[in-house]
Amino acid sequence: MTFRRVIWIVLDSVGIGEMPDAAAYGDTGSDTLGNIARLRPLRLPNLCRLGLANIKPLAGLEPAAAPAAAFGKCTLASPGKDTTTGHWEMVGIHLEKPFPLFPKGFPPEVMNEFESRIGRRSLGNRSASGTEIIKELGAEHVRTGSPIVYTSADSVFQVAAHEDVIPLWELYKICETARDVLRGPYEVGRVIARPFTGDPGAFTRTPNRHDYAVSPPKDMLLDQLSARDVPVFSVGKIFDVFLGRGIRDQEKTKSNADGMAKTLEAMADTPDGLIFVNLVDFDQEFGHRNDVEGYAGALEEVDGWLPRLDAALQPGDLVILTADHGCDPTTASTDHSREYVPLLVYGPGTASVNLGTRATLSDIGQTVAENFGARLSRGTSFLALLG
Repeated sequence: MTFRRVIWIVLDSVGIGEMPDAAAYGDTGSDTLGNIARLRPLRLPNLCRLGLANIKPLAGLEPAAAPAAAFGKCTLASPGKDTTTGHWEMVGIHLEKPFPLFPKGFPPEVMNEFESRIGRRSLGNRSASGTEIIKELGAEHVRTGSPIVYTSADSVFQVAAHEDVIPLWELYKICETARDVLRGPYEVGRVIARPFTGDPGAFTRTPNRHDYAVSPPKDMLLDQLSARDVPVFSVGKIFDVFLGRGIRDQEKTKSNADGMAKTLEAMADTPDGLIFVNLVDFDQEFGHRNDVEGYAGALEEVDGWLPRLDAALQPGDLVILTADHGCDPTTASTDHSREYVPLLVYGPGTASVNLGTRATLSDIGQTVAENFGARLSRGTSFLALLG
């Protein structure tokens, strides 16, 4: 069975249980879906109909007697647990070593060059929650015009600035400068612009975030699809993660709800090829803030949207639901977690089969590659199992 169109949706950070090496990452006990279900009853009838609770036991959720989707889970084979690592592995790129981390902030040789090139001093330069460091340093930033620089347990260099103090065009240029400075041993996975607005005590991050990723190695899935003239439409931060490589059209998103609406719009306008979607609120709004209720509500929002997605499917469509890593909001950590990710695959006429525990997220990319006549150097396709 081959498919005319693939709708590939990444539920950002929706992990489904710790991997065997979780302890090495400080993530023992992490289980994003499992722990949320244990602490807050979830209403996910559509995901359970597909087979979510057949992947592993989830408190309060009944496995389907006859799942509507092929189901399983994927292992993150590369070292690390961040967005770039997970998304790159999906398209066939395995890292030999993780992107560098700077839990104590960036060294003077980086910051001195960065500040010299942007013509401004900076504030912060430490590992912190984005919302908390804006709350703490936002007023000083407004007074001085110095951008706030911070990182996390992920490989990121984040720059926060008030849109009325440093306009977006300048903030983006500052981040482009940081991307150029951060080379060699300092080459983090992403530089992220984090604009905000408001007054002290009521600062709010805006949807004008922009990610500057490391350029992916050549010949990954999106390169191969482009070479075969397969149209790729991205929704959400997919375009940023891959620097637009191989992507013909794209839509940025302001929220999960916006991303779901734009996915349906893309389906109406893109009759074939790949629609590649990232729904980021799970991670950005709730996982990193340890907001269990918000995370649970976001899961239920997507579940409630699935019938609209299914109604838009045409013969020859394939839907892939998965994630890139975990971000368990129930643990003390506010960082990503080293977890397996769920895998649900379905479409009109596809078979319901247990796909088991896949050795790598590249199995997804290899399946998409085979469907469109390509082949990756990593991963094992499960296309033949679908029908």
